[in-house]
Amino acid sequence: MREILGRRLQRLRDRFQFLRTDPVQSDGPSTLLDAALVCAGTWQWPVLPGVGRSGTDGKRCACPDPDCAVPGAHPFDPGLLAATTDPRMVTWWWTNRPTAPVLMATGGAAPCAVSLPAGAAARALVRLDAQGLRLGPVVATPTRWALLVEPYSLERLGELLYAKDHVPSSLRFHGEGGYLLLPPSAASSGGEVRWEREPRAESTAQRPRSRSARAQAHAQAAQAPAGELWLPEIEAVVDALVEASSGAPGGGSRLAY
Repeated sequence: MREILGRRLQRLRDRFQFLRTDPVQSDGPSTLLDAALVCAGTWQWPVLPGVGRSGTDGKRCACPDPDCAVPGAHPFDPGLLAATTDPRMVTWWWTNRPTAPVLMATGGAAPCAVSLPAGAAARALVRLDAQGLRLGPVVATPTRWALLVEPYSLERLGELLYAKDHVPSSLRFHGEGGYLLLPPSAASSGGEVRWEREPRAESTAQRPRSRSARAQAHAQAAQAPAGELWLPEIEAVVDALVEASSGAPGGGSRLAY
């Protein structure tokens, strides 16, 4: 009788363990939380969840605008000013909205970015590499790539662009008050956002991968970063980006001041 009861009890334990889901080990939406925690905790980038797609129509944005130009990939509730590096807030957001895209608020103490069509960006990277210029992280969607750069002010950017004879309209600048969609979010144009070049600390060696990304992010958020993230200045990359974008769709327009 004891053996029968013991076997039944063990089966109940096994069934209970099977029904329990370990969020750290699961794939899919938990990866977005992991990514948000790494960005906020390791790199000290202020992040917030994007609005996401409609629950009834995956092609439409969840915001009230039926003609949204970037479905799912923009702030709504919370607004952009809520972006934070607090791991507790980040965890709460993505625990309640596990499929929400990861957005970084650009500017201030956070990186800025310059984005351009994917084909033009690939050509620009080849040119910059040939010049021996050290680049920072590069975010890629199926249609556009974004190069992360040191924070710049609108005044500084305006002076820089004013000196150019020609600035293609296909270039987009993500500065103070802007935002950037980060991996592994769903891109508004379809597909997934990825790192073409991943962020890496200058002085951080490869660490053991035994702990989950989420556990590492929680631990790193409580201490100073081990190394600085390299970011180029906007002046160092803008010429190559302007030249590469000139032949891209939407290029060729002049800026009017």
